[in-house]
Amino acid sequence: MTVDEAPRRSAARGGSGAVVRVRVVLPEHLRTLADVHGEVVLEVPEPPTIGSALAALEGRHPVLRGTILEHATRRRRAFVRFFADGRDLSHVAMETELPEAVTRGDEPFVVVGAMAGG
Repeated sequence: MTVDEAPRRSAARGGSGAVVRVRVVLPEHLRTLADVHGEVVLEVPEPPTIGSALAALEGRHPVLRGTILEHATRRRRAFVRFFADGRDLSHVAMETELPEAVTRGDEPFVVVGAMAGG
């Protein structure tokens, strides 16, 4: 089933809360580490936030724990950036809701490995 064929919102399995399907694009090195190809499609509980999307990602791919967010603080690692719907979401709170275009499935939530230096 492709992203376009799947329902965007549905009842959560085993619960009464709804979930949203969120497309996530990872940098090549994290895709290699998690052994995924292309986008990752996650079911994120409503309301979908940056933090809940990343928790769903780590839950589905435990090898990514600590690669995007620090283990102890759950803060974004210094050389990782988040983008969605043409906006840099790297410095907003983890409780910030994902843009509507992402929750509709029109745009992905993008994790980028930033580079420093020249």
